[in-house]
Amino acid sequence: MKNQDFHKSITTNVSAEEAFEKIASVSKWWTANCEGSARNLNDVFTLRFGENKFTFKVVEVIPNKRLVWLVTDCYMPWLNDKTEWKNTKIVFEFSEGKNQTRIELTHIGLVPGVECYNVCEVGWNQYFGESISELLATGNGILFDD
Repeated sequence: MKNQDFHKSITTNVSAEEAFEKIASVSKWWTANCEGSARNLNDVFTLRFGENKFTFKVVEVIPNKRLVWLVTDCYMPWLNDKTEWKNTKIVFEFSEGKNQTRIELTHIGLVPGVECYNVCEVGWNQYFGESISELLATGNGILFDD
């Protein structure tokens, strides 16, 4: 069986430019406990949820088209491999159509069979499927902080 990186897409009525800017505002849709910037090439930012900690580096930016974050460090105490996300990439791709923007999320390295896949799939469905969708529709994301 071929492993598949986690992938999800949403469609919104906002422009690719607005979607790009809002997704780069991580503290508005993922967690308010965010330090650093997620917008420009080589930016570094860290997210914390309780004991969980994730540090990212922005490794690719094509404004309004593509945004890629590399996980440079992480700590997930509930996993056997507490650094399971390290060296994975979060890729956002934006494409504008007639009055709509499609946003594709791929988490490269988050594949079925890794320990956190099922829990992380639920998390991405909440953060990307619900919180980002709400942020794009209303201007306010849904923060799932503990």
